[in-house]
Amino acid sequence: MEDLKKTTPFVLHPFQEQDFTSDFQLSGTLARSARGLQLAYELRGSVDEVLLPPAEAAPCRRDELWQASCFEFFVGDSGSPHYWEVNLAPSGDWNVYAFSGYRQGMQEEGSIIALPCNQQRQPTSYQLALDFPLARLIAPDQPIEVAVSVILQGHNGERAFYALTHCGPQPDFHLRESFLLRL
Repeated sequence: MEDLKKTTPFVLHPFQEQDFTSDFQLSGTLARSARGLQLAYELRGSVDEVLLPPAEAAPCRRDELWQASCFEFFVGDSGSPHYWEVNLAPSGDWNVYAFSGYRQGMQEEGSIIALPCNQQRQPTSYQLALDFPLARLIAPDQPIEVAVSVILQGHNGERAFYALTHCGPQPDFHLRESFLLRL
């Protein structure tokens, strides 16, 4: 495997527009190397309308990050029901979960002990980027399927759900048919 394969751009779509997200655009890039995944998100619009807590000095592993603004992605073994969910909060808090199948067998992924990310906030944009050590979970030559998603929480408590695609009647990022990016 080359050290870095081509960069794949993506655009995320809202499940349902919320008043506070009417001018938002969510996009990013994804690339795979022998070490892992390089993922970058970019939110454009009136970012002051979204609760994006500043980065903490010592971010840590936490549960239920999806209850507030959260940047997520899902990685699945091609041809297997097994997958991982990665959650990143604007605060820097994070978690990685392993699943044996659709929402089954959820457990914290112990081989990932930290997940540093870089963030930049401007009045009309917010960027979050990370290098995810995928090689700790999947061999570099193993084909994978990836879903990318974001939850944005407004100051009124409403949440907006963004994904590459929405395959169900409710927002559900775990649906395997939404793992559209193949690497």
